[in-house]
Amino acid sequence: MMKNLRFAKVFLLFSLILLLAACSQSSSAPATSPAAAPAPETKEAKEKITLATTTSTQDSGLLDYLLPIFEQQSGIKVKVVAVGTGQAIKLGEDGNADVLLVHARKSEDEFVAKGFGVNAFDVMYNQFYIVGPADDPAGVKQAKTAKEAFGKIAEKKATFISRGDDSGTDKKEKGIWTEAKIKPEDSWYLSSGQGMGETLQMTDEKKAYTLTDEATFLSRKLNLDVVMQGDKSLLNPYGIIQVKSSAKQEEGMKLIEFFTGAEGQKLIGEFGQKDYGKGLFVPDAKKR
Repeated sequence: MMKNLRFAKVFLLFSLILLLAACSQSSSAPATSPAAAPAPETKEAKEKITLATTTSTQDSGLLDYLLPIFEQQSGIKVKVVAVGTGQAIKLGEDGNADVLLVHARKSEDEFVAKGFGVNAFDVMYNQFYIVGPADDPAGVKQAKTAKEAFGKIAEKKATFISRGDDSGTDKKEKGIWTEAKIKPEDSWYLSSGQGMGETLQMTDEKKAYTLTDEATFLSRKLNLDVVMQGDKSLLNPYGIIQVKSSAKQEEGMKLIEFFTGAEGQKLIGEFGQKDYGKGLFVPDAKKR
């Protein structure tokens, strides 16, 4: 009996040693669970595109109005980068955007001509305004053209706020000064270096003049008057362009088709009518 008891103790001890060895090997073995393997790219991640655009389409509320409809219908999520047109075009050149929605036709044509863009379309237009204090100290309301209006501002050295950010509006403003053969550089000419909304706010605070797109101005409640509008040089067309280097060609083209198609054009024409009594943009889709 003592012999059997001794055998049982040896057996139990041996079993315990084997169990401990097995646990030690298990704990030191490298993890091979599925979680350690790289996760495959999901369908959702593939269906995201970047739209580089001018601040006016964002500040006016147009994109907040249009994009949820597009995203719901297409399943494609749109990341908006709202900057000046010059910066938006640079994002396209660097391959950091899939689609551009901007408003500087000369720069847009150069973008396509250099091979950076394809499938360029006109989308819509509105106009630029020259706005300023209600009492109009420079007498801009008496001017017949935009370059004459700028001439009056320079002559009176009335404070003028430039965006100074290479945006479409900034390019238009600089073009008018050039046409008027005026180089604005004295203390009356200030640069905000910011978007249209912030520039309008600064203009209002300083009782100054500025050039603004129609949509952003109408969507702001400010103590500024429109002192010049309607000159043919103040036409403000917008274009949409696919970035050639984009890896999201199919998704980008769907966004372009939405903006230029029947539904998108109808929505663009209706935007703003309820709140402002007129559409903030005129739909005008055509391939260039």
